[in-house]
Amino acid sequence: MLMMRQKPVRSRLSDWPLALKSILGFWCFYAVTVVARAFLGTDPWTMVSNKLVVIGMGVALTSLIYLGIATFAQQAPVGRKTVVAIVGSIIASIVMAIVLMSMEDLFRESREQFRFQAREGFTIVEQGQQIRIERSAAEPLVLTFPKIHELDPNKQLRYAADTAVMWLFFFLAWSAFYIATQAQAQALGAQRRLADAESAAQAAQVRALRYQVNPHFLFNTLNSLSSLMMTGRADRAEAMLLALSTFFRSSLSLDPSADVSLAEEIDLQRLYLDIEKARFPDRLHVEIDVPQELEPARLPALILQPIVENAIKYGVSKSRKAVLIRIEARHLDNHRMVLEISNRLKHGGKDDLPAATHEGTGLGLSNVCQRLEARFGGRASCRFGPMTGGGFKVALTMPVEKNG
Repeated sequence: MLMMRQKPVRSRLSDWPLALKSILGFWCFYAVTVVARAFLGTDPWTMVSNKLVVIGMGVALTSLIYLGIATFAQQAPVGRKTVVAIVGSIIASIVMAIVLMSMEDLFRESREQFRFQAREGFTIVEQGQQIRIERSAAEPLVLTFPKIHELDPNKQLRYAADTAVMWLFFFLAWSAFYIATQAQAQALGAQRRLADAESAAQAAQVRALRYQVNPHFLFNTLNSLSSLMMTGRADRAEAMLLALSTFFRSSLSLDPSADVSLAEEIDLQRLYLDIEKARFPDRLHVEIDVPQELEPARLPALILQPIVENAIKYGVSKSRKAVLIRIEARHLDNHRMVLEISNRLKHGGKDDLPAATHEGTGLGLSNVCQRLEARFGGRASCRFGPMTGGGFKVALTMPVEKNG
């Protein structure tokens, strides 16, 4: 069983502070307008107490809209988030209208009066549910509006629809603000990841160049060439020299900030491994298993170089037995793939690779993990560790992207 370390998975509710601030900000603005309006009248506290219930319901329903977006469209494109937000806003506005209608009897009736003179000479006084018409030659005529539940079903439905439409625009306004703010944050995050990716790619190229011109690497390679020539194996020496020149030319011509296909990255590692096979003809064995349908998948250039380098340096060169280095790619699902690079003793046994196999891998693997995160964000992961059956494995999980 492989034991690996993995960075924490980003929660669907990871942006809850942004959502909470926007919800409270929106409803606080509404509360300010309500308070300002209330204190223009003669009975402000009744209006404020009634509106506090409305504001509490609004905060709860807006929070549910956010949970709906986070649950069904957190990592989705803006279009899908918009659809979820619209559906959630419609449901929230209907619920708001129904609840307010059912709570009509619980609201306190305002004592504020509105008095105005009609054209016919009557004085009309409106207070709460009542209208009083004062006439000079007769007793005042008092009219009382019916409660909503006393209306016929058709009028109740129309009233509920009017109330729902009013609140719908409010919920849609918050949804638009939240989605726009989130999109801006994601755009800034993408720019930051792009800058990190370019920086990490430059660092990776510097490390790759260091590996390529490493004095020990060149000395060992040239020494192997000399030995092949002295023993009359000119054909093998020529093949090794051709592989070395092709390796230098290919790796130096790569743009470290660009993506390459998985097939191109594997070809580069084949060249490197061919060179190392000349140094360790009996100890180094290689298996590469990449499905044809994954060959066009894009990944950062030179991403495998530090891993393969470590597999050679801390695996093959430290062991006197045959070591198998295996590179495997496979689908995890329709949208993700995993790249696994492992080294172990070819014929097994509990006499595992030396302890040094797992030393010195931190810098190279740290760079690999940083580049993956910079390129794919939370959609990728970098895991590595010793295998229980012996050996060491690195697993890179990333999206399958085939557009150059």
